[in-house]
Amino acid sequence: MARLENKALFFTTSPRTPIKMIPEIKLLCENFSNTKWDKGTQVSFIDVLKESGFFEGCGSDKYKDFSARDRINRAPKSLGFVDLSPKINLTPAGKEFVYGKRPQEIFLRQLLKFQLPSPYHKENIQIEGTFYIKPYLEILRLVRDLQYLTFDELKVFGLRLTDFRNYETIKNNIIKFRNDKKNNNINYKKFLDDIWTNIIYETYNNNIYSGDTKTRETKDNSIKKFITTKKSNDRDYADACFRYLRYTGLVSISNTNRSISIYEDKLNDVDFILSTINREPVFIEDEIRYKEYLFDSKIPSLYTDNKPNIIDYILKISNYTKLQLSNKDIDELKDIKDEIVKQRKDNVIKNQITEIKSYSLYSEIIDTYNEIIVNGYYDNPLMLEYNTWRAMTMLNGGTIKGNFNFDDFGQPLSTAAGNMADIECYYDDFNLTVEVTMQQGQRQYEMEGEPVARHFGQMKKKSGKDTYCLFIAPTINNASLAHFYGLNKIGISYYGGKTKIIPLELDLFMHLVENAYNYKDTPNPNNIREFLDNVLEQEELSNDENDWYSRINICVENWLIA
Repeated sequence: MARLENKALFFTTSPRTPIKMIPEIKLLCENFSNTKWDKGTQVSFIDVLKESGFFEGCGSDKYKDFSARDRINRAPKSLGFVDLSPKINLTPAGKEFVYGKRPQEIFLRQLLKFQLPSPYHKENIQIEGTFYIKPYLEILRLVRDLQYLTFDELKVFGLRLTDFRNYETIKNNIIKFRNDKKNNNINYKKFLDDIWTNIIYETYNNNIYSGDTKTRETKDNSIKKFITTKKSNDRDYADACFRYLRYTGLVSISNTNRSISIYEDKLNDVDFILSTINREPVFIEDEIRYKEYLFDSKIPSLYTDNKPNIIDYILKISNYTKLQLSNKDIDELKDIKDEIVKQRKDNVIKNQITEIKSYSLYSEIIDTYNEIIVNGYYDNPLMLEYNTWRAMTMLNGGTIKGNFNFDDFGQPLSTAAGNMADIECYYDDFNLTVEVTMQQGQRQYEMEGEPVARHFGQMKKKSGKDTYCLFIAPTINNASLAHFYGLNKIGISYYGGKTKIIPLELDLFMHLVENAYNYKDTPNPNNIREFLDNVLEQEELSNDENDWYSRINICVENWLIA
């Protein structure tokens, strides 16, 4: 059981991307069902997880049990997908999430049941009476009532909504903030930070005045450190809330102003939720009944659980007639709806590809890269993957597959899973993987060094064709550069022999795209392969990795230049 110690909302932050829970829950329950969730099992779970191939970065070997609890005790347990007591078991909700046809639907049901306090989350006596809320339900209500909710508004104001009975106060505070923002004459960042700091002082005034300001994992009990830590927590929780709501398919995200809003054709779904679901937490002191409620895969009822509602929705988005649908049951109707939505998404993506290949989006693609570098988007890693997929598609001549996830409306939803390359490019006589990262410094090497080579090897072995890899990052860490330089020279059977990995800083890749745009003709796969081979030839002539990277710069400068 977790203890609520802070007087602000929290949201499960592990894993950051909801879809990544599915293989981990599956692995846990297929290997450890009916086993006690103790330290031994937790260590064993991490060992199995490390060998799975779909999860990268399991944490320190010294704290395997902690890593396991971090992965399972947070979202999978809190959202009712697994029962860990008295022994490990997959719940009915978990079964639908892992094996069912509509994981996003069951995920939405579970978010709407998540509550504070609960038998899983008890308040410490010092803050008793602070929490009385279903957090995702009330944040969704804010989004609907205010038409949109920005990341800043959530982290500063929304996280103070610990009791749904204070909803109107929080909503009005956000409205006032928006009005004050229009009228403020100082820098927005300073304006925001001053308000944020004051709210943290108000929220934790008892801690500050009593000197209880020591935070975990530090001996620094200064007020400055205390405020900094609380702000960091606020950012993490707001980010987690946005990501989990996004996965439900109900909300869209604007990366430019970092806000979420309800998709127009999901307004009925949201209004149904807000008008029918009880706002009060239930079974706070009764774990048995709470588990029955939480594990139930059929509650709460959603808009599309009602047959007339789902028929009406299908009629609006398709050419079906009411007569064709009237004899179908709910599951059949949901299958029809899902297929229509999938076809709509595929058509949107297909139209995007056509537009991208015409080079009409060149300026937008370059502007997006510049925004990533200068100001950043809400989800920079996702936008980097998405925009690089667009750039590679624009270079034309092959089948370019982005392994990130699109939502139902053809917008980027989440980054690629850990067991595959970010982007796969298929040409007639060769293939190319493209890996992108926002990681910098030593962490870039630690997080990306081995997976990039492994994904390269997987594609090479699977296709049987010559395979290359582009590794793109805003900056290339020296350790990463040396690592790939070495792998390209050493034959390692696990990676299919010598690798052909070419590191490019983002500004160099943008230069390649610029050269393609200015080329007298449309580049073809042979042009791309000539560049790749030229870079690898220069590696053979170079004295070391730094000399090689200097030569890469020259290759980029000269590509497609007559």
